[in-house]
Amino acid sequence: MIKHVLNIGILAHVDAGKTSLTERLLFETGVIDRLGSVDDGSTQTDSGEIERRRGITIRTAVASFTLGDLRVNLVDTPGHADFVAEVERALGVLDGAVLVLSAVEGVQPHTRVLMKTLRRLRLPTLLFVNKIDRSGAREHDLLADIRRRLAPSCVPLNTVDGIGGRAAVTRPLGDPYAAAEVLAERDDELLELLVDGKTPDHGTVRAALARQCGDGVAHPVLFGSAITGQGLPELLDGVAELFPAVPRAAREGTATGTVFAIERAASGEKVAYVRLRAGVLRAREPLTFYRGQRQSGDGGGNAQAGQVYEGRLTALSVAGAPGEAQAVAGDIVKVWGVPEVRVGDRLGEPGPASQAHFTPPGLETVVRPRVPGQEPRLHAALLALAEQDPLIGTRTLAGGDTSVLLYGEVQKEVIGETLARDFGVEADFEPSRPVYFERPAGTGEAAEEIQRQGRNDFMATVGLRVEPAPRGSGVGYRLEVDLGSLPHAFHRAIEESVRAALREGPHGWPVTDVLVTLTRTGYSSPVTVAADFRGRTRVVLARALRRAGTVVYEPCHRFEAEVPLEAFGPVTAQLAGWGGVLSEAHRRGEAWVLEGEIPAAAVHEVERRLPGLSHGEGVWWSEPSGDRRLK
Repeated sequence: MIKHVLNIGILAHVDAGKTSLTERLLFETGVIDRLGSVDDGSTQTDSGEIERRRGITIRTAVASFTLGDLRVNLVDTPGHADFVAEVERALGVLDGAVLVLSAVEGVQPHTRVLMKTLRRLRLPTLLFVNKIDRSGAREHDLLADIRRRLAPSCVPLNTVDGIGGRAAVTRPLGDPYAAAEVLAERDDELLELLVDGKTPDHGTVRAALARQCGDGVAHPVLFGSAITGQGLPELLDGVAELFPAVPRAAREGTATGTVFAIERAASGEKVAYVRLRAGVLRAREPLTFYRGQRQSGDGGGNAQAGQVYEGRLTALSVAGAPGEAQAVAGDIVKVWGVPEVRVGDRLGEPGPASQAHFTPPGLETVVRPRVPGQEPRLHAALLALAEQDPLIGTRTLAGGDTSVLLYGEVQKEVIGETLARDFGVEADFEPSRPVYFERPAGTGEAAEEIQRQGRNDFMATVGLRVEPAPRGSGVGYRLEVDLGSLPHAFHRAIEESVRAALREGPHGWPVTDVLVTLTRTGYSSPVTVAADFRGRTRVVLARALRRAGTVVYEPCHRFEAEVPLEAFGPVTAQLAGWGGVLSEAHRRGEAWVLEGEIPAAAVHEVERRLPGLSHGEGVWWSEPSGDRRLK
């Protein structure tokens, strides 16, 4: 009988062997009797045609296995940085993570981005160093690199004999002293034993490691191979013993949870993945879903629910137990029958506004149908894709063209293939360009009254004030009028129009870090309708923004490049040419390590050109790090 549930994610830089590890875990636990292959497209979790053909994970998938009375739901996430939105959604439903590294390539750029995020969230994380059987695999210097670049409090649990060959085998580390030294920094009992010159026993050290791993402050490291199976028993033991599992109990009450993925059945029907937090979920019961949190207009920061809608599931399937008639706290469940559902919606109760763990997309491309007349069909298809990827938004540009927000060029290619395969629309994409944005430079006010005589375009009075808000605050909206001065529907029309209009500022880019205050209202009953307030609001807001003035900013990345000594001059010259600003340069052995900031728009070109500038030896890492004013 299953008593506990554990939801863990498998994360990695692309090609570290993440999907192969998922296959091996399912094989070792008896879920499958034959190992699939990424190369021939026969893996369990990469089920899409594009995933199988390209050999990369694009969509999050869930597979389950059992370890005694523990059910483990394995969430296989994309490794390619272009699909970081999928990882974004998975993080919110995980109890722990396995971060996969390659013993050959070591700490790669996206590995660092993922680990920084996992450490910031304090999510329990175990590091699995894969490919010990490959030529060029490393152990001791890679551990040093992990401590320096990923996790200072890493604790190796096994070692490798014959690393770098097919005969490589793992064996447990028998001496607990080294692990105790690392853990003693946060454990007074261990520290006291070490100060007294005593060596803690294995059980004491293991218990301390489980506590600190559960707190997300210590990170076990295991070496192994998804191909040969070496290290897999230790990995399964670590998952069962070191991660904090959730008791699986059918406590009656309102079912609450989070929608973290959407897929479509062959019939086109939406299927939602929900992580259940509390209560019991059964088919055909009435349910309430909440979408989008917004701040109240009183300036006090009180969260209010956005859209609320009702649903009634027609069917459900519990991950790992598809025959069960109900889902309980801790379960991941697929549900059918709620056509309105979207990623990020909350089941049963309005939760806090979702927090982005990764930066929003930094590139934009204009997309047009190859066949004239298919514009409405293309627009509908892009909206359907945006439902599955909320961070991959679309917007209509002046003139009617549609733009799509992107993380990278691979993602653009996949979107094009998906449009053709799933929606029958061949599309052409313009070259990607960076997504800029605007901030107000000052304060501006505008108002328009109902004209008592003469022409009235809109039978509504609206006054608005626009002013700068703190960096990173987004769009704020508040009232300086009595809430009862207008019917609720009119207030809602004004706020929705403000937020929609700010998607395109005076320079054509979204406006952010702005506070908009409603300063004046009026209407004429029964003539005025909500559409009057929508039209009037856009006109007044545009005038207020012009009076405040806006400044355009470009997103930037913080970078670190490691290049051979002789490549210092060519690389730094090119970085400057791309708009990069070098903040530090220091020697590391026979290489220069360069650190600084560069426009996000230049990152793709740097990654493409760096190998040629550095004789194939350059290593590049970057992550989003704010913005700077365009000159």
